[in-house]
Amino acid sequence: MVGQQWSGVRQRVVALGTQPSSGEVFGSLGHRWVLEDPLTDEGLAELEAQVGVRLPGDYRSFLTCVGAGGAGPAYGLFPVRRVQGLWRWEGDGADLADLAMLAQPFPDQGPNPEDLDALLAVRPEEEAFDEIEDFDDAIESWDDRWEALMFAPERTAGAIVISHLGCAQREWLIFTGTHRGTIWSDCRADDADLVPLLDQAGKPITFTRWYVDWLHKAELTAHQPSTNS
Repeated sequence: MVGQQWSGVRQRVVALGTQPSSGEVFGSLGHRWVLEDPLTDEGLAELEAQVGVRLPGDYRSFLTCVGAGGAGPAYGLFPVRRVQGLWRWEGDGADLADLAMLAQPFPDQGPNPEDLDALLAVRPEEEAFDEIEDFDDAIESWDDRWEALMFAPERTAGAIVISHLGCAQREWLIFTGTHRGTIWSDCRADDADLVPLLDQAGKPITFTRWYVDWLHKAELTAHQPSTNS
């Protein structure tokens, strides 16, 4: 049955929010254990028609069975909402995803590592400049080259940002290509390319595994005695 894996999940999340130690769960002060209403079948159809791609099966069933976003890993699952007649995902960094490119295949490879190493090797250092203004100009020029290489829209075609962990670190859900349905970590703010989240066996983590694992760990944390008591 469609959505069977989500049976009771919404109730478990709501119950977690009532626990005295629920605030000990990382990121909970961001989502406050609130889940948005589930999407209707009509809303889901409109969303998929707008972005031009069918959402990964477990994510689309989550949207209609559990909620359109809210309480979830890190600071929460980015909600998808209809604003002024158009659907979009909302959250810190959600606009990094180009919704016009969601139907394109997510690339198997990012920037050439040799190109990254070469650019990092010439990153300006402040102590090499006599005037701070000259350093500012040099690092601004270098940043432009870095962003063009690391943050090209093509790098994240076929994917959306679904959560953030703070410090400009985010997680993406892949919609298309060979990695469809998996979660990827984005640490480009720390000079690293996107990489897939893997389980202990080295297998890619799906949306279901990502959310259910978080819920299980959150329940363990929330049922412990509060550190503030």
